[in-house]
Amino acid sequence: MNPKIARRGSRTLGLLAYLYGPGIRDQHTDPHLVASWDDTAPDPGRDEHALLKDLAHVLDQPVRALPERHRPQRHVWHCSVRAAPEDRLLTDAEWATIARRVVAATGIAPEGDVDGCRWAAVRHADDHIHIIATLVREDGRRPRLHKDAARAQAECRQIERDFGLRRLNPGDGTAAPRPTSAERFKAERHRRQRTPREQLRDAVRQAVAGATSQEEFFTRLTEQGLLVRQRHAPSGDLLGYTVALPGDHNHRGEPVWFSGTKLAPDLSWPRIRARLSPHPVAPVAPPARARAEAADAAWTAASRLDQDDETAAAQLVATGELLDALTTTATAPTRAQITAAARSFERASRSHVHAAHAHAHARALRRAARSVVLAGPALGRGRDGAATAILLSALTLLAVAAHRWHAAHAHHQQAAAALHAAEHLRAAYGIAAARPLAALRAQGRQLPPHRHARHAATLQAALPEGAQRVLAEPGWHALAATLEEVEQSGGDAEALLRQAIRHRELASAHFISDVLTWRLRHLGHLRHVSSPHRPQTTVRRGENTERSTKRPSSQTPRAG
Repeated sequence: MNPKIARRGSRTLGLLAYLYGPGIRDQHTDPHLVASWDDTAPDPGRDEHALLKDLAHVLDQPVRALPERHRPQRHVWHCSVRAAPEDRLLTDAEWATIARRVVAATGIAPEGDVDGCRWAAVRHADDHIHIIATLVREDGRRPRLHKDAARAQAECRQIERDFGLRRLNPGDGTAAPRPTSAERFKAERHRRQRTPREQLRDAVRQAVAGATSQEEFFTRLTEQGLLVRQRHAPSGDLLGYTVALPGDHNHRGEPVWFSGTKLAPDLSWPRIRARLSPHPVAPVAPPARARAEAADAAWTAASRLDQDDETAAAQLVATGELLDALTTTATAPTRAQITAAARSFERASRSHVHAAHAHAHARALRRAARSVVLAGPALGRGRDGAATAILLSALTLLAVAAHRWHAAHAHHQQAAAALHAAEHLRAAYGIAAARPLAALRAQGRQLPPHRHARHAATLQAALPEGAQRVLAEPGWHALAATLEEVEQSGGDAEALLRQAIRHRELASAHFISDVLTWRLRHLGHLRHVSSPHRPQTTVRRGENTERSTKRPSSQTPRAG
């Protein structure tokens, strides 16, 4: 159940006209009152003798009772309360109870307070109600509405438990602002899949990914085609910035500007500036090497996420940057899933825990993000394809680790967001790993039986409790081929396998063989995955000439 408190207004009758009207898209049906402050308010929806102005008049009486100079300019409080799509259909009596609990929790009309504000709850759809209240109490005082939105959310979490409804994750005030209804309707009118606020949020996050200076950050914004304004102090210091989407105008034809805070709490200029730090100048790495280095940073972060809270918070912020960087360089097959993962993890990258951005692990992730951006897109085959699969495998592990860290700290929304990101990363990994894994499996199937037996014994020695599961997985042949490569390169296959097993837990892995394959290739620096060599066919002299000169039947000249 989701309560949403709108910006305060000044026209009681105007809001009632909308609530009792047909709606923007004729979606309002049977508008009527389900509850009011004393349950005697006139209902223009069910009483043919009652008018909208009658209901507005009684709601506004305490406001008009004050001298005009003491009346609040914006005295109309409006809160919608919406059930989840999968919730059962609530009755009017149940919605009335919900409305009374919400106005009591927010301070509009505390329970037992006969001098509370006047309010009314209107239902014009099956799944939600609107509560309208006037912000002058019966005794002429103002209501105490400090943190009314947070209190409404907390009460709705309790209502979900009491009514057996879908239980949403409680928030902590660090979520990004959602697009308003007006923004959504405007985007649909212009046939945009996402609102300008959402598009700008993505663009700013991608611009800050791995950036080292404010000049680079603003250059990236302008290169994306955004309109950018900077706000400076008299001393010349940068105080803030606003961005706008070209073609997005208000009713006066002016660009619609958004400050960083209006996009997300961590996109304000002070928060961005705290992340910017110069990195040592290094040559641009090839895409495969950039992704391999990023995978190394991701695996390191995943293994050390639970050591220190401030360091962990900084690593999660940097992980969001790495995902944003990967989004800008992803190829078509994986782009949709990687983009969805980055947007999900955006919520998991913020909490009230202070982030120590200067920590080495966070800086390593930001350097990796910068390297990925500078390296550009990677091909989906050969060395690039294997490096992308390794990176996505590492990021999946890191997202799962982030879920556990947030869950341990009761960050419910962030934990759920990290889990959703992990699901999208697994899907992207499945796409990226398909070709290199197929090549490795083919190589593994070509190994002689005695080599297969040797690698199975190595697996049994290193992972006795899970060896049989791995041997039954479709990826066993790829793991065997990788163990063969390790030995052919002079490495200790069993020692390296034990190191790969110690590096991460395997309970969350869908296929243990895949996880171990990519971890082994990363630890053993086996970057390239080549296609298996096809066995050469011996052809006798004369046969090749005959086959090359013989035409298919469709090309055989007809007899004249």
